[in-house]
Amino acid sequence: MPPDGTAQAAVTVNGRRYNRPTSPVVVVCIDGSEPGYIEAAAATGRAPFLDRLLKRGTNRLADCVVPSFTNPNNLSIVTGVPPSVHGISGNYFYDRDSGAEVMMNDPKFLRAGTIFKAFQDQGASIAIVTAKDKLRRLLGNGLKIGPRAICFSSEHADKATMAENGIDNVLDLVGMPLPSVYSAELSGFVFAAGVKIMGKHRPDLMYLSTTDYIQHKHAPGTPVANDFYVMMDGHLAKLDAMGAVVALTADHGMNAKHDGRGQPDVIYLQDLMDQWLGQGKARVILPITDPYVVHHGALGSFATIYLPAGANSADVLTSLKAVQGVETVLTRQDACARFELPEDRMGDVVVVSGRHKVLGTSRSRHDLSGLKEPLRSHGGVSEQKVPLIMSRETDLPPGAPLRNFDIFDMVLNHAR
Repeated sequence: MPPDGTAQAAVTVNGRRYNRPTSPVVVVCIDGSEPGYIEAAAATGRAPFLDRLLKRGTNRLADCVVPSFTNPNNLSIVTGVPPSVHGISGNYFYDRDSGAEVMMNDPKFLRAGTIFKAFQDQGASIAIVTAKDKLRRLLGNGLKIGPRAICFSSEHADKATMAENGIDNVLDLVGMPLPSVYSAELSGFVFAAGVKIMGKHRPDLMYLSTTDYIQHKHAPGTPVANDFYVMMDGHLAKLDAMGAVVALTADHGMNAKHDGRGQPDVIYLQDLMDQWLGQGKARVILPITDPYVVHHGALGSFATIYLPAGANSADVLTSLKAVQGVETVLTRQDACARFELPEDRMGDVVVVSGRHKVLGTSRSRHDLSGLKEPLRSHGGVSEQKVPLIMSRETDLPPGAPLRNFDIFDMVLNHAR
């Protein structure tokens, strides 16, 4: 309830209206969860809650944001709008204002308010648990942190304080040791924390965001992937038993990106630009770049290129389109119109590779020593389909086109 005790029927944020929840709502972003993971785990008979959602809840497919990376999609989900509105166009970008390549995890880059902030302003309680700390400040932007607005990462759960995160002694609460950032337990901690917080605080809105450590290494239906989703099933069943409405989506899918020898199948764009335009004249930006390069070696299927003054962009586009494995080449204007991206945060050219190809800068700049399994990655249109699943049925028409950032609309406005 709002502080004055009056009921608030709905909030409007970024032009979208959301009904106030009558039961706790838990929205989960399963990082890298392409269609097939949940179905395969349910088919084993060891994930009965997920099986029930597939058969008797809402089971749809949706399109994620392209570039199909973590930051732009998580922020689309929690704002309800595409990057052209909220401004987060990748994990990493070239900041023209500072003339530097930087991580896009500072709230100063966010141009829209979150659904959480809008609901907190009307008195709702909020809990956000994310696996990686790179998302925490963006997801919690604008919240008045305290016992009714909890926001922390499992990566830094041992450092959580009441002042900064609205919660302390998290390891004791969850009953788990601090997980390694390169482990399935990093996501397992997110779910276990969600259950404990629901039992102790019963927030109105809870958002759980995992890491794709498993999905980068293991395809749907493999034993390790099934075990991961079985773990998830147990925690989600507990949240459901507490009376929460549970909804699941993903920030992006995942595909094998290697050749027949198991080596990453890479198009090195900076090397091509240096060959065509001169050494260092163009700048290639890979928006997948983040501190967790062991996952993917900073190799994804979406890149943007800043051309030097005087370059013949039409010639560059023609040359790129002729490169085997390149699926789409667009000017900045055309790419931003098609993918709903902010023009001031894109280069002159956008390149998207095919389903089994990735894009790099220069061969010499990628350390792939951390890749112990054949590369699986994301970023392109081929990783755009994601699940949109809810523990209740929906009144949305069966054929309605859906985006992953429609999930709060679905669960708050269209759940039966």
